[in-house]
Amino acid sequence: MVQQIAIGDFLRLHASMPLVDVRTPAEFLHGHIPDAFNIPLFTNEERVSVGTTYKQIGREQAILLGFDLTGNKWSGFIQEALKIAPEKKIAVHCWRGGMRSGAMAWALGLYGFEVYVIIGGYKSYRRWAHKQFEKEYNLKVLGGMTGSNKTNILHQLKSLNEQAIDLEDLAQHQGSSYGTMNHMVQPSQEQFENNFAFELSLLDIGKQIWVEDESLTIGKRCIPKPFWNQMRSSGLINLEVPLEQRIQKLALEYGKLDKDFLVECTERIRKRLGPEQTKQAIQAIQENRMEDFVGLVLVYYDKTYRTGLGKRDIDRVFSLPLEQDSPELNARKILAFTKSIMIKKAV
Repeated sequence: MVQQIAIGDFLRLHASMPLVDVRTPAEFLHGHIPDAFNIPLFTNEERVSVGTTYKQIGREQAILLGFDLTGNKWSGFIQEALKIAPEKKIAVHCWRGGMRSGAMAWALGLYGFEVYVIIGGYKSYRRWAHKQFEKEYNLKVLGGMTGSNKTNILHQLKSLNEQAIDLEDLAQHQGSSYGTMNHMVQPSQEQFENNFAFELSLLDIGKQIWVEDESLTIGKRCIPKPFWNQMRSSGLINLEVPLEQRIQKLALEYGKLDKDFLVECTERIRKRLGPEQTKQAIQAIQENRMEDFVGLVLVYYDKTYRTGLGKRDIDRVFSLPLEQDSPELNARKILAFTKSIMIKKAV
């Protein structure tokens, strides 16, 4: 049995029904619906051949070529689908909900699967994703200079039943020249948006949502402008953490990284850091004086943060000194502080 289903309806059933993306491996890698499985009808090269045939000869010849290319693959497709959905209930999609998903749905339906075809295919998910960024959210932004331990505090807020989105985790980048930490690989911009939109959809829009203060770009990934504009206009809790505490934390974190990686990243900010300070920072890296290195580069990052802070509405910036290096304790302090601000505003 084959049925059509809208993307919004499918996402509400998402947890109980596996989704198969029948596009090519290259299309899937570029961007896909979170948690989807890839059973490509065509290889990357085969899709090019079918597309070329469609344009140069016509639709019917392209369909015949498609059947020729997939002729001996159908039993394999069904066996893969059975591994993914042993109960024989499955959703499928291609790019626009056309011939590729239709062919796969027909074969699976013939075998006895209950098949749901996503109306509009992957393109419908992309439209849905963009709409998530345009919604109005009750954002609370966690700010503070580099090394303020914002990410760990954000996770502690989540453990205290607060809603939170970790943008740096979604972007697989910590937001500075050193942000990949020499091991993280960023998803494509499209996949970053796909994952981000999906996470947003799981939250209660009526309750506050915590995010870290970020620039428009995190590494090479760009926060969707409608959401970023909301971040910039929302209230910001500016965490004031002692410089020495920040230096110690970052020195411990960066001290585990490869020195060549640190030198390369430092070279990338030479123009902004200045030639003399860059030279001193690189020398400190090579001599394993990590606290000296961190102290030198923080001069630049702290200045950048203060510049960004100065562009915010001063009436929506609330500073909170934090003396203790305890994410759990600080998360509780932030919640109490935020509550006191809301009470004062209500009076």
